Formats: sequence, structure tokens, C-alpha cells
Amino acid sequence: MKKELIGICIVYLVLAIIPRISSGEEYSLDDLYRLALTRSNSVKVAAENTYISEREKDRAMAVLIPKFSAFGSYTAYNRAAIELQPNNTSSWGLKLNQSFSLSGRELTALNIAEEGITKSGLDLKSIQEAYLLNVASDYFMVLKAKKSLEIAHANVERLTKYRDAAQTRLKVGEITKTVLLRAEAELTGAQSQLIVSENNLKLAKAVLARTVGIAGDYDVTDSPLSSGDGNGPAESGPLTDGCSISDIACLKLTALAERQELKAAEFEKEIAEKQIRYTKGSYWPDISLEGAYIRREDSPTNVFTNNESIYGLVRIDYPFFEGGLRRAEVRQSEARYRQSEYNFNDLKDSVNVQVEDAYLKVNTVGGILENLKAELKYARDNYNGITKQFEYGLANSLDVMDANNLLVTAERQLANAEYDYELAILQLRRATGTLLKTVVHQ
Repeated sequence: MKKELIGICIVYLVLAIIPRISSGEEYSLDDLYRLALTRSNSVKVAAENTYISEREKDRAMAVLIPKFSAFGSYTAYNRAAIELQPNNTSSWGLKLNQSFSLSGRELTALNIAEEGITKSGLDLKSIQEAYLLNVASDYFMVLKAKKSLEIAHANVERLTKYRDAAQTRLKVGEITKTVLLRAEAELTGAQSQLIVSENNLKLAKAVLARTVGIAGDYDVTDSPLSSGDGNGPAESGPLTDGCSISDIACLKLTALAERQELKAAEFEKEIAEKQIRYTKGSYWPDISLEGAYIRREDSPTNVFTNNESIYGLVRIDYPFFEGGLRRAEVRQSEARYRQSEYNFNDLKDSVNVQVEDAYLKVNTVGGILENLKAELKYARDNYNGITKQFEYGLANSLDVMDANNLLVTAERQLANAEYDYELAILQLRRATGTLLKTVVHQ
């Protein structure tokens, strides 16, 4: 009996030491946030969109700057019977020209490009927030898997002790062999669950590594809001300045003011409205200004040839009929503006529903935490009491198994609820548009 207990202790000691030896670097949730923002391909794609918008502004600015160019040519002619033309002619010159619409649509295009930069920045923040929430979700899945593995280890340890006690009592004739067989069956099932928990942890870590971009073995530290010891999450302070988690009206107002998607949709409306003005500018004439210096040299030379000239040109172009193209473009711009209005209003409604959903999740999970903590306490006391009664023959094996199953279920439910509560807090911050702000300020 002593040798078996010593062997079991050695096995669990090795199982406890190996993860510490084999695990690589440890990451907190904040560490994962920082890694995700620097390594995410989707975030990099959004950042490139911002860069493209900045270059679009450069293009719009270039239209307002006069074009300065140089040109040159060389022409060789066939010999004619009468020398009325030179054998060859070379010419070169410098030209300065500028074209613009009398409606000022070039300035409108520049303003649209500037607002496009702002909208791209808002889209980038929105993608960052959504990605951070994915990281947090995968992170809590790892914590759940770790906690489940701990519970599975503890369950195997309890059932091993119970099986050993059943063997001892069977030898002295206090119980029947069916009790030992039941204990062996329960222990085998717990060992199988331990294997499943180990594989679930490996899978959860692989998913998190893929999301964040971690190579090699690693581990994660527990969440700052809960130590995973069954005491529940710490009391959460205000979600934002002057807005508590329990104030749904304030949360909705915060979401309408802070959500990056709404800000981007509002800029999209403004851009669509200015696009109408830009398109209507095609009804105005275009004016072109041009100045040039030209130098010409003939071989053989001719005294009647003007070798040097300077000119200035002003030209106004106005197409009276273009087959209805301008009217169609204006109608398209007006339709796009209406679409942007519909999208903005629909997004406002969606944001309010998202805040409501996240708010109810926080209240639901937070409301059952106290009950789950009480359930776990009762389950532990019940298990301890039943095992003592079993030692003195006052309880049977079914009572012990029921008490153990109740304890395992209570431990898992409480652990999952604690991590679900913390994730619900982050989902509420995401719904109100304050998640990225809290991460940056940490």
C-alpha cells in the first residue's frame, strides 16, 4: 500500500514539473494584445489602406499644381526637286500648363481625399478592436482548458485515493467486489477525461498561437480579474469615465459616441455628399492655361524661319451634349449618398442591440457567479462529509461517486463562469467602442 502511494505521488510530481520545464515564454493578456497588433495580417492590411488613402490625397493635391514639362523632336525629310524644305529640323521647348474646373471640383476632390484618410484610420481602429476581442476569446479558451486540466488531475487523484481505500476495505471484507469495480470504472473514466483535457489544452493553445502569431511552445498567465481559485472575478470598476457597467442608457450613449464603425459611417456620409458636389461640377466649363517657349533649328537654315517663339494660351472647354453621361453620374452619386444614410442608421440600431446583448451577458453571468460559488462550497463540504462517512461505513460507493461528480461539475461550472464573465466585460467594452482605448492606456 505504501509503495503504491509513493508511486502515485512520484507520477503526479513528474506531471506537475514537466509542464514547467517544457513550457516556453509566458504571456499575459496585455502581452498577447501587443503581439497581435504588431503581427496580425488583417491589421496590416487595414494599415495599408490608410497608407493608400494618404497617397490618394497626394494625387488630389497634384492636380492643383501646374505641370511643367520639356519636349523635343527631330525630323528628317526626303530631298525634294526644289529646295522648299530643310533636310532636317530639330525643335525643343519648355511648357507650363494648368487645367481646372470653374466649379472648383478639384478642391472638393482634395477634401474628399482628406476625409478618406480619417475614415481609413477609423476603419483600422475598428479592425484592431475586433481582432483584440478574438485574441481575448482564444486566450480565455486556453485558461478554461488549463482549469479543466487541473480539475481533471484533481479528480483522478481523488478517485485514485478512493480506489485504494476500496481495495483496502475489500481485503478486510467490509465491502463487496462490485464497489471496487465501480471505483475502477470511475477512475478509468476520469483518466480518459484527463487525456481529453490535455488534448483540448493543446488545441486551444494552437488556436491562440495562430491568432496572435506565436511560434514554439509557450504558456499564458491567468487573467488579472480572476485568479482562477474559485473566488470569482474581482469587482470591476467603471467601464468608462462617468459610466458604470450597470447603466445601460449611459453605455448606449457611449457606444454612439465611441464606436469607430459609427464614426467611419458618418464620414462615409460626408464623403458621399461631397461626391455629389464633385459630380455636379462636370456641368461647369473647364479652363486651361498654358505657356511655352519653343526653339527650332533647320538644316540648312532659312532666313524666313522663326527659330524662337514664346506663347500663352487660355482655353475654355464645355461639352454641350455627352449622351446623358453627366446626369447618370449625378444620379449615381445621389443614390450612393442615400445608401450611406441607410447604412449609418442600420449600424446605429445594430450597435444598440450589441450593447444590449453584451450588457445582458454581463448581468447574467455575474448574477449566477455567487450561486456557483455557493454551490462549489456546498459540493466540497458534501464530498468531504461523504468520504468520511464512507470510511466509517456510513455511506456507500454510490454516495461517494455522486458527491465527486457534483464537485467536478461545480468546479467546472464556476471556472467557466468566471472566465465567461471576464470575456463578457471585454465584449461590453468592444460593443461600446472602448476596448482599444483601455488596451492602449494600460
